[in-house]
Amino acid sequence: MNNRTIERIKKRFIGIAMLAIFLAMIFIGGAIILASFFVSRSAIRRDLDQLVINEAYLKDSEMSEYYVDSPDFTDIFNSRVGAQFDFWLVRYDDQGEFLSIDGRYPGNSYNFFIDMSNDIKDGPFGYGRQGRIWYEYADTPDGSVIAFIDTTSEIYSINRLIFITLIVCVAGLAVTFILVTHFADYAVASEAENMAKQKDFITNASHELKTPLAVIRANTEMSQMINGEDEWSASTMKQIDHMNGLIANLVMISKAQELEDTTEMSEIDASEIVNNTVTTFEPVAIQSGITLENKVTSGVTITADASKIMQLTTILLDNAIKYCDSEGTVRVELVSQRRGLRLTVSNSYKDGANVDFNKFFERFYREDKSHNIDKGGYGIGLSIAENICRQYSGDIRAAWKNGEISFICTLH
Repeated sequence: MNNRTIERIKKRFIGIAMLAIFLAMIFIGGAIILASFFVSRSAIRRDLDQLVINEAYLKDSEMSEYYVDSPDFTDIFNSRVGAQFDFWLVRYDDQGEFLSIDGRYPGNSYNFFIDMSNDIKDGPFGYGRQGRIWYEYADTPDGSVIAFIDTTSEIYSINRLIFITLIVCVAGLAVTFILVTHFADYAVASEAENMAKQKDFITNASHELKTPLAVIRANTEMSQMINGEDEWSASTMKQIDHMNGLIANLVMISKAQELEDTTEMSEIDASEIVNNTVTTFEPVAIQSGITLENKVTSGVTITADASKIMQLTTILLDNAIKYCDSEGTVRVELVSQRRGLRLTVSNSYKDGANVDFNKFFERFYREDKSHNIDKGGYGIGLSIAENICRQYSGDIRAAWKNGEISFICTLH
């Protein structure tokens, strides 16, 4: 883990925290608005019921200014708008003939109310709404009645609530972003500390291990000089070489992570780099009795560090040749994508049907049947390849089909 990885973790932490806060605000704000909406609707129906029940006792009231047009959202904080409770009752006899109209309504809109009532009375009994006006059409002992309520006040109340909720949510998100960004450093501080400790441990462990290994090698070589080489001393020397190689790889991982922060990237010809790497492995493939197929598309470019692309190709080719079936085929493909490129290295691997390939990317993992110490590997090559892909916002995955395993890398 390096500084770039720490920064990615920090950004991911900020993103997840902001998303969580955003969703929480949507849930809370939405719940408040919906609750207010249903409470307001329930109150309107209750008022309509009261108007219908008491319609016989209501008389004409003093007229007030009436707003025919729908409320304007920009006027939602105008305390004069919708402040007056407007209602009216239209009565019909049992033959459907108009009897009277009572309530608080504008006199110059008499015909408007009558026309609206005539349209409603042709329909079924019940509640309804036309614009900002709610009504209840009910049966009475003398005929029928249509009770109307102007809900301008309720509409403005809901609009005010929505507006205030949006302002509070936006302000809350802004404040949360500032706080989360500030405290993100504290959240990833432990990871940065662990990274530093890991580097120190690898450096110290590598140094401490080299001395006893050197002593063991010297003693073994002296024993071979005196008593001659036997299977036990040969095995000891083999394990010493393996341990030295493992230590070298651990140091390489640590140094590679440090170099990620200082690597300078430029546009490179990835096709040329992959082709050159394939060429260097041709003698190895021939010696192993393996067919090496080169299907690299020419002219594929990417903004990256050339050494990283070569290292990635080398790891995948070395792995493919080592674990390819006898007299099998290794194939290298490189194609350009809309963003970046895709590098695929495949090899014959008939026993891969029931293998968990995701574990191949775990450090020091070896699949029992083929990923063994005799092959000369250390179980960290694919882990390094995965790390390289992540540096370029890409990924690597393994897939098996028809006796062939493929490692597919995408880089952006």
